[in-house]
Amino acid sequence: MKRFWATTAAAFAAVTATAALAAGPDTVRIDAGTLHGAVSGAVASFKGVPYAEPPVGALRWTPPRKAAPWSTPKEAVAFGPSCPQGPPVASLLAGAASGPTAEDCLTLNVWAPVGAGASAEGAPVMVWLHGGGNQQGGSAVPYYDGASFARDGVVLVTVNYRLGPLGFFAHPALVKAAQAKANGGEPVGNYGLMDQIAALQWVQRNARAFGGDPARVTVFGESAGGQDILLLLASKAARGLFAQAIVESGGGWGTTPSLADAEARAQAAASAAGLPDATPDQLRALPVSTFDALPFRRASGPMVDGTIVSSPSIAQSFRDGRATSVPMIIGSNAGEDSLTTREAAATALAKLSPERLAALRAAYPGTDDALLGRNLFRDSVMGAPAHWIAGQVAATGQPVWLYHFAFVPPGVRSFFPRAIHGGEIPFVFETIDKAPIPPKALTNADRAYAATVHGCWVSFAKTGAPACPGAPAWPAYTRAADPTYVFGDAPHVATGFLKAPYSVQDDLLKDRGGTSGAF
Repeated sequence: MKRFWATTAAAFAAVTATAALAAGPDTVRIDAGTLHGAVSGAVASFKGVPYAEPPVGALRWTPPRKAAPWSTPKEAVAFGPSCPQGPPVASLLAGAASGPTAEDCLTLNVWAPVGAGASAEGAPVMVWLHGGGNQQGGSAVPYYDGASFARDGVVLVTVNYRLGPLGFFAHPALVKAAQAKANGGEPVGNYGLMDQIAALQWVQRNARAFGGDPARVTVFGESAGGQDILLLLASKAARGLFAQAIVESGGGWGTTPSLADAEARAQAAASAAGLPDATPDQLRALPVSTFDALPFRRASGPMVDGTIVSSPSIAQSFRDGRATSVPMIIGSNAGEDSLTTREAAATALAKLSPERLAALRAAYPGTDDALLGRNLFRDSVMGAPAHWIAGQVAATGQPVWLYHFAFVPPGVRSFFPRAIHGGEIPFVFETIDKAPIPPKALTNADRAYAATVHGCWVSFAKTGAPACPGAPAWPAYTRAADPTYVFGDAPHVATGFLKAPYSVQDDLLKDRGGTSGAF
């Protein structure tokens, strides 16, 4: 295990990389070999690049291994397949993969600036971790296109990582075999998180080949991608791999199952597949389709394995000061309740004590119980955790910026009155014309708004502070001032935003020992 995680930032810095795009804008030399990509205008793209060996056969449910080198130039002009996953169930703008899926899926994509002066070394790097509940999604989504970032001087990387039971699985037979490995054993269970770490290590080794600076990496992600960033901040295995973070709708108040609980679920899944006494070889021989038929698929996710994840909750890691504190943007959307149902919202209300329910009704005056339940979901699962984590980071002395995304193009407000989960993504990437929005519903004013949001994220990557072009200044968060940058019809700063509801949610967190929200 020590040998597996022995690569350090110093070792990464010692790797010799060819100068940025020196062989021509469509050709780069990385540590594993030469890549031949494509150039469009001032942007070079390299797609489907292996960052680890295919996790198939004997490598299924093992930590990712560095990709084997190749001797002839590798064509990097098409996305690799997304990792195997169940049918999409998440929001319209978060969680669905595009294109084929295959177990050989550990690839990433790079967009790099080219042109007069643009390819000089030292550009900031941004690494995107997609959402989808760690169950679905991929990097080949049209509105995850990184061209706008590269055009603005940022090296943009998007990543595939293992999902569902292929990404998060801890059968006792696999755990026993991993623990018996030499040098203290191998990490177990959290293979999707290990993939993300391996991709970030790849970026450290190869950023300079694309003109990027490995010391200026910002990792950003939405939903499960945001949650995973919070887990990586609390993981010693990810230390030194990124300098800044952006967490979009990443929650942070949920509990993480123990390894024992994960082993029990995996054992039950194997038994349901006809292998009550499974060996590692038998498990690795199961067809991928076997897992699609098991209820276990929806229950698989990060676990406390003791190496990658050590704390039973993200909140506890931040509260106890064990999470790495870096400059951060964090926030959520006005319509996060697009992820829930009327029935689930009503059930959550029914769980509250009469005193807490009364406090909640007072915090949302004039709201009927149907909307109250949906607001409870939005704020307990996403909004209040983001607000709370911002306070924790600010208390360490690191700068942090809090946002609430509420903008919906006027042409679709009759269908989506609030900004749905994932609704900010096409604005962040400045790709609203590639999003599943009817083209006739979009206006040039919507595109200008996307340019503003995108500019906030780009300026953070470049300077360490978000400056939104054409919009008011965005102040860093402090508990005393309590500012939130609201992306409404016009971006503006709100003081004490949703103060009463968040105060109730903070009390609910305390009721649960600092480990979970209401859902």
